[in-house]
Amino acid sequence: MNITKILSDKYSSMRKAFGFQGWWPLLELHDKGINPAKSGSMKGYHPKDYSYPKNDSQRFEICLGAILAQNTSWSNVEKALMSLKSRRLLDAKRLLSADEKIILEAIRPAGYYNQKYRKLKIFTEFYIALDGKTPSRDDLLNLWGIGPETCDSILLYAYKKEEFVVDTYTRRMLKGMKLIDNSWTYDDVKELFEDNLPRDYKMFQEYHALIVERGKRMKVK
Repeated sequence: MNITKILSDKYSSMRKAFGFQGWWPLLELHDKGINPAKSGSMKGYHPKDYSYPKNDSQRFEICLGAILAQNTSWSNVEKALMSLKSRRLLDAKRLLSADEKIILEAIRPAGYYNQKYRKLKIFTEFYIALDGKTPSRDDLLNLWGIGPETCDSILLYAYKKEEFVVDTYTRRMLKGMKLIDNSWTYDDVKELFEDNLPRDYKMFQEYHALIVERGKRMKVK
């Protein structure tokens, strides 16, 4: 079985079917970006433009979005991010010093807001201490509330590191292709992609985004 060919062919077929996805969506692009997906309302996607994030503010927003996205839909994350922006809290130092009640109210749409408040505070302290440096995967995984999927989302989309993101849609797709079973761990699936595809963050971003779009459309059907 030629895994490389199977995964490459799947990527090509999804890209032909759904087009370039342009993840990660950003609030700054909401009025001038587009939404290539059939799901969600945000228009801050940027297909074929891999220059984002272009600054610290955009990078921090992506990191917060990855944490807020845990166990909820992206539409709820959008609401939380917009609420944080309206309070000028998409800034690490402002968020760290902000009153707890204000933050809790802002992120309420994302659900599990008490836990996510703590996760955001812990991450923000870590982020400020980085002082612009790229975090290691181990350092991120050592933070409370940051699991492998959130960690790799941050590294892939905020820092353009070649870390493949594995989610429920990924597992479902690979099981349907008879490439994995329930015994496979997160790292097993991650390595399957990373060992059989070019180490290219642009491709990893598109591949993950396409898997999500495929999963959403199939779920709707």
